[in-house]
Amino acid sequence: MIVIEGCAIVTVDGDGTEYTDGHLVIDDGRIVAVGSDAARTADEPVQRIDGTGCLATPGLVNTHHHLYQWATRGLAQQENLFGWLTELYPLWAGLDADLVAATTGAGLGWLALSGCTTSTDHHYVHPTGGGDLMAAQVEAAGEVGLRFHPCRGSMDLGRSRGGLPPDHVVEDTDAALAGTEDAIDRFHDPADDAMVRIAVAPCSPFSVTTTLMTEAADLARRKGVRLHTHLAETVEEAEYCQRVHGCDPVEYAESLGWLGDNVWLAHAVHLDAAAVARLAATGTGVAHCPSSNARLGAGLAPVRDLLDAGVPVGLGVDGPASQEANHLGAELRQALYAARLRGGPAALAAREALSLATMGGARCLGRSGDIGSIEVGKLADIALWRLDGLGHAGIADPVAALVLGPPAPLELLLVGGRPVVARGELRTVDERELVRRAGRAQRTLMRRADR
Repeated sequence: MIVIEGCAIVTVDGDGTEYTDGHLVIDDGRIVAVGSDAARTADEPVQRIDGTGCLATPGLVNTHHHLYQWATRGLAQQENLFGWLTELYPLWAGLDADLVAATTGAGLGWLALSGCTTSTDHHYVHPTGGGDLMAAQVEAAGEVGLRFHPCRGSMDLGRSRGGLPPDHVVEDTDAALAGTEDAIDRFHDPADDAMVRIAVAPCSPFSVTTTLMTEAADLARRKGVRLHTHLAETVEEAEYCQRVHGCDPVEYAESLGWLGDNVWLAHAVHLDAAAVARLAATGTGVAHCPSSNARLGAGLAPVRDLLDAGVPVGLGVDGPASQEANHLGAELRQALYAARLRGGPAALAAREALSLATMGGARCLGRSGDIGSIEVGKLADIALWRLDGLGHAGIADPVAALVLGPPAPLELLLVGGRPVVARGELRTVDERELVRRAGRAQRTLMRRADR
């Protein structure tokens, strides 16, 4: 049993419950009590944690990522999405299982240090002879200790057939579907306390055929797993859909069976009112990635409109090559700033930004009953942020301190009650070894590209 007491608590439950001086009790990986003042526990062994000066929140949920891109950070610095992809596709052709394991470990380790307890990943590059990339990811995630929702991505529309990626980085349609089904069969865990769940995730309208999109949706629904893809990220993508399919991206997705309460879409920047209404009516979620959208100059997603319509919206850091910071805690501020740049100072509140990163993400991943809020019976995925240092001094509201202030030091990160981070340091893996592996992966990939 673990007791955290003396801290401010923001539960992010349906009533918006908060405690200025509260406690949490965790037993067997789940929350068994939350309330004000000191905890009352039975006479049994208890680990007591003094939370004085800290804020407890649900662990953050990252709803969109490309972990393999850790090996190609800092490149194509002034390109839009299509130019950026064109420059990086040839590098990604050199990926293999060892490189994917190294980048997955580095990315998830860094996410843990930023307050993340659950992360997705969208891996859509599967070079011939690269080895078992999904197994490499799952193993690396297990070492770090985060809940992991890898999305088995795919591309089958190469440049010779009108797509954007070069032919040598795309898969045969049947091979992509077979690889996706294999990943589900081997790794997906439907249990409510699952550490690994698989989603089906063809990459984008300009890299995937309509056949793969349609059959992937059928596969996901037959297997009872979720669907994920990029959609409406850039003006160029919208123009592509109009030119090739004669409709906007959301209309195209709907025509292929790609809207529904088992679907969440990455970005959704370029939406008109009708598209927002269709997402809301179908229960389709959105992974909002404000820093990546800014890095690539993609635009400002209509987050206020989406929330007002009832669309589930979570936060994503996106790939390290289009958002090098990859700090999910800092993305709270970025989401707030982006919304206000679009809609003014009332467009998003600090508590709404926190909700995007917690319950919003849990809704996108279909796990709102398990994670995303601090409530009795839920999994003990908790972030304890230290707010008593100089950087947050004088901000009386702890949520404003977390969202508007500098990135808060992480005192403790629990995943199912297990410490993954303590006093700002990873406890499950050696951070220095993650750095060495990531550096070696980057150098290896660059050497292969030069051949």
